[in-house]
Amino acid sequence: MEALVIQNCLTEDIGLYVTCLQDCGISYYVHRAYAGKAFPSADQFDAFIVGGTPVSIYDASGHDFLRREIVYLKEVVKRERPYLGICAGAQLLAKLVGAEVSRNSVMEIGSYVVRLAAAGKKSEFFRGFPEVFPVFQWHGDTFDIPVGAKLLVTGADCKNQAFSYGNSLGLQFHLEVTSQAASSWADEYRDELERVGKTKEQIVNECEVNGEQMRDLARKLIRNFLNKSC
Repeated sequence: MEALVIQNCLTEDIGLYVTCLQDCGISYYVHRAYAGKAFPSADQFDAFIVGGTPVSIYDASGHDFLRREIVYLKEVVKRERPYLGICAGAQLLAKLVGAEVSRNSVMEIGSYVVRLAAAGKKSEFFRGFPEVFPVFQWHGDTFDIPVGAKLLVTGADCKNQAFSYGNSLGLQFHLEVTSQAASSWADEYRDELERVGKTKEQIVNECEVNGEQMRDLARKLIRNFLNKSC
């Protein structure tokens, strides 16, 4: 099995999910879409993992690399290839299958608690997860649940936190972010941090407190997504 990891921003890679892929013996190729390179043939990959970007997906038409990516991923979804979208990658998945992406009522930055919805408790994507679990957030947008999709995870300040569409999965939240990555994001997006009244030290500490559990859940999620025992 080989996975294509689509990185949409220099600052935001897929963090701990890379370690999870390695632990599962999955080979992968990282395509840095933001650099403007041509996408590799989708036929050579068995699964696709799409990372985040500070660009709002409803503004994607103003960015050449995202316009090309949308065309590429439409074919991936049409062929029903496994797709894991993280944060903006989930919003992109929602857009690809006809749902609206818009501003959330509040910006979420730092550690939050989310809950499995009724469908999430039955979903193979969240096999082995507790009903309530900690996640890391950094977003101001949200997605509607597409027609034909299932809402799997909910939150208090942003209701729609995860959905499945066939064998594709969209996650608004992060399990893959380490405290080191949180520190880097705080430097890169300091204006957003100030907007929500938090400090760099706060969010790094929040990430550290839940780090061990999020690492375990990240591994479970990748294993479930790829349907692998590893």
